[in-house]
Amino acid sequence: MDHDDDAVSPGWDTQRIARTALIIAVVILSIWMLWRFVPALAWAGVLAIATWPLRQMLVRRGMGKTALAAVLTFVLAFVLVLPLIGLGIQAAHESGAIMQWIGEVRQNGLGTPQWLEHVPVIGDSLAAWWQTNLAEPGASRALFGRAETSGVFTLTRTLGIQVANRVTILVFTLLTLFFLYRDGDRVMKEARAIAERVFGPSGAVLGKNAIAAVRGTVNGLVLVGLVEGVLLGVAYAVAGLAHAALFGLITAVLAMVPFGAPVVYIACSLYLLAVAKTAAAAGLLIFGTLVVFVADHFVRPILIGSTTRLPFLWVLLGIFGGLESFGLVGLFLGPAIVSVLMAMWREAAE
Repeated sequence: MDHDDDAVSPGWDTQRIARTALIIAVVILSIWMLWRFVPALAWAGVLAIATWPLRQMLVRRGMGKTALAAVLTFVLAFVLVLPLIGLGIQAAHESGAIMQWIGEVRQNGLGTPQWLEHVPVIGDSLAAWWQTNLAEPGASRALFGRAETSGVFTLTRTLGIQVANRVTILVFTLLTLFFLYRDGDRVMKEARAIAERVFGPSGAVLGKNAIAAVRGTVNGLVLVGLVEGVLLGVAYAVAGLAHAALFGLITAVLAMVPFGAPVVYIACSLYLLAVAKTAAAAGLLIFGTLVVFVADHFVRPILIGSTTRLPFLWVLLGIFGGLESFGLVGLFLGPAIVSVLMAMWREAAE
């Protein structure tokens, strides 16, 4: 009996090694082949996780899974695409006005603002640079002429390529999202079974932590960012800024990154200060700082930390580390990875 077991064992080990090597090779080839579409798959996963409670509620109400998947995908496409179209149209209108303004500056120059020289420490240097490069028509014509010849055509070509890539990613994101909504229950069941088989009982727990981290991050970043954009958009309108809705939309997008909203409202406050609207500039600066302070120090830690059991410092590290490593989708993948890491740490410690 022992002799037979010894005779079978080497062959079994060889088959197991060959099977493992085949699995690794297929996985590597699949990732290499689908690498361009990984962002679309990641975005579809993030959107599906974030909206899964809504999907489950509609399933419990008796809605068919195929019809449900089609409706939810259409709604998300409408929500995602419509603002982008509006932003593109607005940008096209604004680009015409900007080019007209550049032409006027090249022709007549742009006078040095009186407040510029009063800026602490660097005011004199800024005023001197402005006087040399912008105030005189000849100098401004040379400056903007170099910008037009060296940058505009390259920027336009690059922008066109990027738009085509983003449209491709968006189409495959929505297509993947449809199938996740329709077959998500089966996919999750199979993923849970594989995780438990490979990693043991803790595999399912780690998966739940990652899903909770993604959902909490979406709530903490996207929803809070939208609220910040609405509040500051109203503040822009009250302060008398033109195109307040556009600035509110830009603020909402940047506010999805912690400390991103100040870039917009501080720039708007400086513009109001430049046109001698001191009270409006001060009010906008104070109101924007208050909104961002409450959102980043109270609301986001509660929404994200309560679901992931992560200190806000680790949430920030996951957000910015994911953003640097994976791009925009890393905003949501980063906290999920950190959450799994911390769960493994706790399990090892216990």
